[in-house]
Amino acid sequence: MEDRIISAQMMTEDQTVEFSLRPRYLSEYIGQERVKENLKIYIEAAKMRNEALDHVLLYGPPGLGKTTLSNIIANEMGVNIRTTSGPAIERPGDLAAILTNLQEGDVLFIDEIHRLHRTVEEVLYPAMEDFVLDIIIGKGPSARSVRLDLPKFTLIGATTRAGLLSSPLRDRFGVVSRLEYYTIEELTYIITRAADLLGVRIVEEAAKEMALRSRGTPRVANRLLKRVRDFAQVVADGMITKELAKTALEQMQVDKLGLDQIDHKLLSVIIDNFKGGPVGLDTLAASIGEESNTIEDVYEPYLMQIGFLQRTPRGRMATNAAYLHIGRKSIDDRNA
Repeated sequence: MEDRIISAQMMTEDQTVEFSLRPRYLSEYIGQERVKENLKIYIEAAKMRNEALDHVLLYGPPGLGKTTLSNIIANEMGVNIRTTSGPAIERPGDLAAILTNLQEGDVLFIDEIHRLHRTVEEVLYPAMEDFVLDIIIGKGPSARSVRLDLPKFTLIGATTRAGLLSSPLRDRFGVVSRLEYYTIEELTYIITRAADLLGVRIVEEAAKEMALRSRGTPRVANRLLKRVRDFAQVVADGMITKELAKTALEQMQVDKLGLDQIDHKLLSVIIDNFKGGPVGLDTLAASIGEESNTIEDVYEPYLMQIGFLQRTPRGRMATNAAYLHIGRKSIDDRNA
């Protein structure tokens, strides 16, 4: 699963490329128009009042630009950003060390914030609400509580699973924004811009061909561009044409809707082994040799988004569109 080219999860190879391609200001950021417009107003208002921006929660599927937006917010506000993640903050003392080193107005970005330990989360509540830090000094009868004032900062939390956030934490965010999947037009522009920054020659039809197979995710689009660029350099003259893009993507087993061999295997098992479903999640996981939570978190969301899979109380079911896409007779023809 880690090596799937169409995976929206961050890979080691993505870090250098993404960093070089990331826009630095809202005017350069492509897509998420409603989120951008709202953030532009909130940032401008905060700067006019000479205050720190309200705490921001960004949620949505992986690879849509939550980290990029957090850096843009810091740049637009003209402040520094400190980046960490929920699993990395193991103890309240770790969080206290980070908070006490912030400057006035700074941005603290916590990725995967839904994975914060509960004890750490409780320390975060007064820090977010009152900009104070309550710490215990000493042990036993001599222990005493000390309250430290913190500079007014902006916490930006990013999560792919907003439903796992506790209500007290979620309620302390003044700005809550959901990032949506990108359109084909937006992804085509992103690929064209990335190619220009990387010095890659590409025709618009080739960029659109990659956009169609990018699963609505810029991270996947940039990764496909990088791999297709390799094909162009080795088997062609370096120019990415529509024909070369199609050939390269087919060679990588990424079909016209961005599904790979694992997606096809999952749909084939549901259709051929279980007559299209319903089939329970655990049974399906055992049938394809994968973990249940991986199916639920990684494979299913996109298949459901494009209408190939349904979750029902009795289990997973393949739709008629899924039958036709993988070359099976439609449900109506089978029942005839």
